[in-house]
Amino acid sequence: MNRDQTTPLAILASGGLDSAILVGEEATHRSAVYPLYVRFGLSWEEVELAHLRRFLHELRSPSVQPLTVLEMPVRDVYGNHWSITGRDVPDDQSPDEAVFLPGRNALLLIKALLWCHLHQVPAVAMAPLESNPFPDATLEFFAAFSGAVNAGVNGAVKVILPYRGLHKTDVLHRGASMPLAYTLSCIHPLEGRHCGRCNKCAERRKGFADAGLPDPTSYFASGEKPGQPSLFPAPPSPVRSNDHVQRHSRTYLLLRSSAAQL
Repeated sequence: MNRDQTTPLAILASGGLDSAILVGEEATHRSAVYPLYVRFGLSWEEVELAHLRRFLHELRSPSVQPLTVLEMPVRDVYGNHWSITGRDVPDDQSPDEAVFLPGRNALLLIKALLWCHLHQVPAVAMAPLESNPFPDATLEFFAAFSGAVNAGVNGAVKVILPYRGLHKTDVLHRGASMPLAYTLSCIHPLEGRHCGRCNKCAERRKGFADAGLPDPTSYFASGEKPGQPSLFPAPPSPVRSNDHVQRHSRTYLLLRSSAAQL
């Protein structure tokens, strides 16, 4: 991928290994990297978002801009899907197809492409790997979908896939020096930690083992605690969303209630 240090780049970041490493890698080559997190209302997102905020903080890169949280609730579409309810989560014996979230990349991209178009950011990057088996991770899908969105707004935002020809071991070696203990792969976190039993935890373990790298992850199932600092409470991180409005509203109501009792 050709990089122009002066050209900003948005990156869809989930807090998982691949997208987190992509943020860290691009931050060393660009003056401005904009991490975007799309919140769907999935059962693991509170923990995932906390990990992402902590990872971005631990990168300590002046190039990484404040995290932008974009809202895209899917409960009305997904209904009682395991990703919403947190029940019957695919375990470590399940096939990759069991964790497919229908339309996920389309939902991610519609928000990200429009955000980039409106904020004059010329490209958004994602981190699907060569081994990704899903239909919404093909070059044909990305070209067609981004083309349709750009046509609808008379835009020209590019979708960049830097890791499309790489495997998990390749990416892990690229990010070996990064604070990977603060990434989250788990789809059923327990007490803020990787459960150690789900499909994605198994994939994470295998990735580190295949790469010949120590796994810094704290897995709830095994009681493994490799000595990582406490994740919660995470250090404050600026977030562009409506969260601050809701917090100020709650504070105002509490103050008003206290005053009424005086």
